Amino acid sequence: MTKYVYAFDEGQKNMKDLLGGKGANLSEMKRLGLPVPDGFTITTAACIEYLERGEQLSDEVKTQLQAQLEAFSARTNKAFSADENLLLVSVRSGAKISMPGMMDTILNLGLNDENVEKLARKTNDARFAYDCYRRLLQMFGEVVYGIPMAAFDTYFDNYKETHNYQNDADIPAEGLQEICEHFKTVYIEEVYKPFPQNPLDQLLEAIEAVFKSWDNDRARVYRDLNDIPHNIGTAVNVQEMVFGNSGPQSGTGVAFTRNPVTGEAKLFGEYLLNAQGEDVVAGIRTPQDIATLHEQMPHVHEQFVAVAEQLEQHYQDMQDIEFTIENEKLYILQTRNGKRTAKAAMQIAVDLVEEGVISKNDSMTKVDVKSIDTLLHPTFEAQALEAATVISKAGLPASPGAATGKIVFSAEEAKRQAEAGEKVILMRPETSPEDIEGMIASEAIVTTHGGMTSHAAVVARGMGKCCVTGCADLEINTREKTVTYANGQLFEGDEISVDGGQGDIYAGIVETTSAEHSEAFEQFMAWTEEIARLNVRMNAETTPDIEAGYQFNAQGIGLVRTEHMFFGAERLVEMRRFILSSDDETRTQALNRIRTYQTEDFEQIFRLSGERPTIVRLLDPPLHEFLPKSDEEIDSVAQQLNISTVQLKQRMAELHETNPMLGHRGCRLTITYPELYVMQVEAMMKSVAQLKNEGIACQPEIMVPLVSTVEEFKVLKAQILEAIQQIETDTNQSLHYLIGTMIETPRACLIAGDLAKVCDFFSFGTNDLTQLTFGFSRDDAGKFINDYVNQHILEVDPFQTLDVDGVGALVRNASEQAKAANANIKIGVCGELGGDPKSIHHFHRMPIDYVSCSPFRVPGAKLAAAQSVVESEG
Repeated sequence: MTKYVYAFDEGQKNMKDLLGGKGANLSEMKRLGLPVPDGFTITTAACIEYLERGEQLSDEVKTQLQAQLEAFSARTNKAFSADENLLLVSVRSGAKISMPGMMDTILNLGLNDENVEKLARKTNDARFAYDCYRRLLQMFGEVVYGIPMAAFDTYFDNYKETHNYQNDADIPAEGLQEICEHFKTVYIEEVYKPFPQNPLDQLLEAIEAVFKSWDNDRARVYRDLNDIPHNIGTAVNVQEMVFGNSGPQSGTGVAFTRNPVTGEAKLFGEYLLNAQGEDVVAGIRTPQDIATLHEQMPHVHEQFVAVAEQLEQHYQDMQDIEFTIENEKLYILQTRNGKRTAKAAMQIAVDLVEEGVISKNDSMTKVDVKSIDTLLHPTFEAQALEAATVISKAGLPASPGAATGKIVFSAEEAKRQAEAGEKVILMRPETSPEDIEGMIASEAIVTTHGGMTSHAAVVARGMGKCCVTGCADLEINTREKTVTYANGQLFEGDEISVDGGQGDIYAGIVETTSAEHSEAFEQFMAWTEEIARLNVRMNAETTPDIEAGYQFNAQGIGLVRTEHMFFGAERLVEMRRFILSSDDETRTQALNRIRTYQTEDFEQIFRLSGERPTIVRLLDPPLHEFLPKSDEEIDSVAQQLNISTVQLKQRMAELHETNPMLGHRGCRLTITYPELYVMQVEAMMKSVAQLKNEGIACQPEIMVPLVSTVEEFKVLKAQILEAIQQIETDTNQSLHYLIGTMIETPRACLIAGDLAKVCDFFSFGTNDLTQLTFGFSRDDAGKFINDYVNQHILEVDPFQTLDVDGVGALVRNASEQAKAANANIKIGVCGELGGDPKSIHHFHRMPIDYVSCSPFRVPGAKLAAAQSVVESEG
């Protein structure tokens, strides 16, 4: 028979799956001998069964509940409706994973018209008794029957105002009695039935209400936000009431064993005298700092400090403790690992290690990977946000950070204004590679189209730049230079503020707080490197990005995207000249000029990397991406290149592809135009030779993209080797290098063993591999992928988190094949999934050597890699 109800003394802390975090911790504290009011827990299994049965408690649960109530009454020597020893209870939710404030609580359950009089006589305090009753009527009405709290609060506040009572505690017994009578009429008016007078009926309805609250809107949103499963349910804790509102020597509060904002090792919390727990949360009265309890009740404060230290040592983490004082007697109602800021999490983790409480490995579990972003980017000040005007809430948080600036609608204008000293926000329906200079010049990028892996999102993350994509509630008109939103319109030059961490956009300037790296951050990140098996490199090609990545101790560069080097104004002209020229001489001259630019680029990159490995991906995109789009731009390019508009359009028509991302790009492009890769390799190795003369030993790794056949790679490798050998001859040097490929087609995965025999390294390009495996366009999938996830057709967006069964199986099989064929081959992941914590946990279990991600994702990737080790060992 399944056991659905456990007394507190029957459980322990490792039963969170069944008893929820709160129930397991209450049981554990009972076992430790702490002053915990007695009670019992109805399990998460009962919740799941209740929801599966169409919101109905089974007879077995009811039978066990009745038996537990009888045992509970015997232990406490109290009973519902007893004349002398009256039992009153609280009913609280408690899921396995803490969800503060997301589900419901009821206090003082068991009171009714008769029992409130018994409580008044027993305590000789009618005011206290009716205060408890009015609280029950309010909470029960809202939680169980869905009566809006305003139906109670409006009358309550008007009563205080009419009778000139400043505080709730000023209302006398007869006033509270009158309020209770009115509250009972609210039930009739709102739900057409009276407040239940039978305590057992109250309890059953309250338990069902807490179970139902597992599926309320705010709980589901919270779980989605924090990656908490929807199928684990909540437990219900029924606990004997203790009363913080029983007089001036009573109170209630919440305290943390350390400061949850800064991490300082000092008790942090507050309490209210003559109050119940909800009063602290509601903010009706201003609470006092926990330190002042020492003056008002010294022995209670001393006892609380001792309990706080005991709980922190026992749970080996900062604790969030709820407590009540009843007539100078301390009771502990709950403890849990406390929520904290990222800054505090780092500080607490390091302090606990240095205090000898936990190991370095344990410290990896104390910091949430997602929270690290807040330490790397500026954020908006909370108070400033409250006063700000929201213009969009529909966007996706594509790249974290907070930025303010003037709206611009073109890359050219962004660059022009930035050079003039203005801070600008680039707003476009979507971005393309041609916008790169404007994106670099902007403080943030906002688009109405595209998802988390669109061009704007990927490039912005790579630059550590704030970005919001998919703002469907905005209309960006680049021709008219306007942004239309629900309540108005903005124009070029208007100021806005962009929150890339939340996906929100505000009108005007919102004040920001800059990011700072503490000593604790540096120490903690150093420990991640000691623990992790996977190395973490960065995807970067610009000086600011590379410098940022190496500030975070990236262990090399896993992807230099050379196409980003071609979109500067002078370079783009020469690239277009190469593409559009009809004679070899002009094409050669264009390539020679491009080679000069490329040599400078590579020298700068390799100088920054030094002896750290640097993978350079040879040109990947189709040629059409370098060509003009608008008629105005076509006319301008025709004049630049001294050809007619007709000739230009004709050449563009010849290059047009129906599906260019599956067309003439990557290695296919240089099967047709071998001089492109030869030029790039010559530029690369010339820079390597120059740096070697300066005593800088570089580790270039040359990557051929989009390979699908072994012969394809062999042909291009032979051309690359020939070019390198010529440079070695010309410079009279032996140069170090590796030649490998990006695995991004399913066929390449299937023949990985054969490819490994001729490659020095592999790097999985998971962006293209995912879209080719699914047959999804990465840029268009944002239109439907959320529907797939919401309808559980897909568990996750495969462009953000590894599709384990499909793409993941290809990566695993290809890696295993490659290592079997070539034990020395280096294998990495350089697509977007290389920076995703969940994906990294999967890559850790494969024969992969490193992951590579945008510079500002490096710290999070390092932590995820370290957590993978701890998880696998645990």
